Amino acid sequence: MYPRNFEYVAVESIDEAVEALSSSEFAKVMSGGMSLIPMMKLRLLSPETVVDIGRVGGLDQITDNGDHVSIGGLVRHRDIAVSELVPQALRQAASWTGDPQVRNRGTTCGAVAHADLAADQTAAVLALGATMVVQGPSGTREVLADDWFVDTMTSALEPDEILTEIRIPQRAGGTAYDKLGRRGGHTDYAVAGVAAWVAKDNGSISDCRIALTGVGSKPTLASGAVEALIGTDGSESAIADAAARATEDVTVLEDLYGSEEYKAHLAGVYVKRAVTQALAAAG
Repeated sequence: MYPRNFEYVAVESIDEAVEALSSSEFAKVMSGGMSLIPMMKLRLLSPETVVDIGRVGGLDQITDNGDHVSIGGLVRHRDIAVSELVPQALRQAASWTGDPQVRNRGTTCGAVAHADLAADQTAAVLALGATMVVQGPSGTREVLADDWFVDTMTSALEPDEILTEIRIPQRAGGTAYDKLGRRGGHTDYAVAGVAAWVAKDNGSISDCRIALTGVGSKPTLASGAVEALIGTDGSESAIADAAARATEDVTVLEDLYGSEEYKAHLAGVYVKRAVTQALAAAG
């Protein structure tokens, strides 16, 4: 199938892109196009205008800014997957995003803006406590990851705003991401995936964040699992308790890839795996 007719606008600055978005009744931003173009071809989306930001300079960098790492709006999945500046959870999630063609063209900011319920990097930025920097007609604003994911393919991004940067805080601890893909192993979207950040102090877990993807209607923090871990020594029994509470306060959705019971079970399995890996990395 082919998309409906649309106006294509290639901009050279974010200000120009925001102006193009604001002047159209229904416009969409394209960075890599790996999510937008397939949806347009299937006519799940039919924007009046496509605003291509691929020519905007300065957005393709990963930068160490001391207290945080900055990921520009045009940084590709492939670059995230190999960057030593990026925490392991996000590197791993990027390396399992799509196929090589998608990783070579798609962008991390594009994936996070798209907010697919079963994407990989969405869980990682949530577990890492990232901050999204967006620009619109009123200027620049920051949105915490906790407030970013609203519902299925719905984020806090307004129609006339662009996600220009993701800031990942640099802090002590270990991180990890693990999942079961729809075709088995780590390929394709997640049937269930878990990202974890764990910090230890004097032999006990002082802080952690755990995020689920593929399980509910959006990437979600596993608050019950976190509560079960903080203050413990990270023993097998503590991790098992956390796994048992993986979907506490989470509405698990049945879909073509698994029942509610199966997905809840997988969430527990991958909480255990991700937390175990993150603890090992934390030392």
